[in-house]
Amino acid sequence: MVRKIKAKLILQLRAEGLSGRAIAVSQSMSRRSIAAVIDAADRIGLCWDSIAEQSDDEVYDLLFPGRGQHHSVFTQPDWDKVHRELARVGVTLKLLHSEYADKCAASGSPAMGYDRFCRTYQRHVLVTGAASRVGHKAAQSVEVDWSGPTMTLDDNVGCPRKVYLFVGCLPFSRYAFVYATLDMSQSSWLRAHVAMFEAFGGSVPRIVPDNLKTGVIKHPRDGEIVLNDAYREMAAHYGAAVLPARVRKAKDKPSVENTVWHVAMRVIARLRDEKFASIAQLQGAIDKQVSLYNQEFFQKREGSRASVFSHEEQPLMTPLPPVSYEISTWVYGRKVQRNAHVVWEKNFYSAPISHIGASVDLRITATHLQIYAGQQRISSHLLPAQGTVNQYVTNPGDIPIGKQYRPWDGERIRDWAQRIGPATTTVVNRIFESVAIDEQGFDAALAILRLSRRFSADRVEASCRIALAGHIRSPRYVHINPILASGQDIPARSNKPQQVSAEEGGLVRGADYYAGGAQ
Repeated sequence: MVRKIKAKLILQLRAEGLSGRAIAVSQSMSRRSIAAVIDAADRIGLCWDSIAEQSDDEVYDLLFPGRGQHHSVFTQPDWDKVHRELARVGVTLKLLHSEYADKCAASGSPAMGYDRFCRTYQRHVLVTGAASRVGHKAAQSVEVDWSGPTMTLDDNVGCPRKVYLFVGCLPFSRYAFVYATLDMSQSSWLRAHVAMFEAFGGSVPRIVPDNLKTGVIKHPRDGEIVLNDAYREMAAHYGAAVLPARVRKAKDKPSVENTVWHVAMRVIARLRDEKFASIAQLQGAIDKQVSLYNQEFFQKREGSRASVFSHEEQPLMTPLPPVSYEISTWVYGRKVQRNAHVVWEKNFYSAPISHIGASVDLRITATHLQIYAGQQRISSHLLPAQGTVNQYVTNPGDIPIGKQYRPWDGERIRDWAQRIGPATTTVVNRIFESVAIDEQGFDAALAILRLSRRFSADRVEASCRIALAGHIRSPRYVHINPILASGQDIPARSNKPQQVSAEEGGLVRGADYYAGGAQ
């Protein structure tokens, strides 16, 4: 590159009265260069007052037009197109240079090497003020985190509630998303991700969170990262992988860290004097402020977050699945009982009988309960209505056909009572008559019938007969169990002495003999 003479400085010193010799001595310049500048200025009538506000390069170009400009002998690619192509998934400078070299070889024009190609692209980025595409790819990752600063919800009853802000940011476009929640639980964390992907209108292959327990169970220095099952399942639903930042390495997700600070200034600060009675009202105000933030123009690159996102990044995002992810809760280590059911919230759900005695995991959503053995789902059930208890939810495929595996119902309980006897049947029927629905009498009826496991069926029948003979119309367990325990159901023995014939025994002397009657 040609070294340029400091033409503007020479003309300034000349205007201050210095001679060419004095300028050469004071600035350590060549007298020939100084003379060339002065001659060129005199030739075109250029004076100091007309160039005082211009830059050094502009003055040099006026005096020596065309001199010092570098013209490459290599064919120049369309750098704007190179910049656009780099935003696409899998496109690298190496690939673009290979395509450029093939095109030059086909046309017979000289092509620059890979190193010069990369340096020239970086110079193009600096000159145009665009953001380099080498660091971030469009629609490749999203960084998420909780905002440290919080907001307050005023419910008009004097009990303000703290509101936490979930923040998501796409590093390529810096497009931001903010979601308000009343807590930092796992369900709120997952719900915020679902809302974020729906707001973006697509998903990305990588989710970069912090190492919070709602997402990451363990992040060792060596070995595999252990993720929360629900978080991993949510990411898989949207075709993404969770790649958490290193522990105590906030620079691994700088975009969202910067966005969290901007949210504090642009959202929290601007809404600090407003009061909100509901989370929906607060979310609407937040969305408005975040929209204005995304539409602000960049200082060092063209466009805004919203324009770069809509024109360059959103078209490259992965389409959303047809159905949104359903928030779930995992419960671990539930044992399958001998009746091939597991218990959850006082209700019973069937599992295949081959898993009796095994520990299984439960995945509970708003509408379903699913049973997993390891990574395999072995059964799925619809949840009963809220408030339902002691209900058996059984899949026919889990339990083989047979009375011993039938769920308890009124018909099955009455069949058992009939096998014991008519008095027991009467007791059970009267129990069902005393309740509004049969399910309310299951426990009381079964308590009586299970007495046949400790005592014989005949004794239970006899005790029911005795209880019915009393003044209680509908006997229960507390009435029948004492009869069995005290043996009142057993027939009393006769007190009359047994007659023994002489042939069966020896000579028996009567009382008269001992009273002296024999004398």
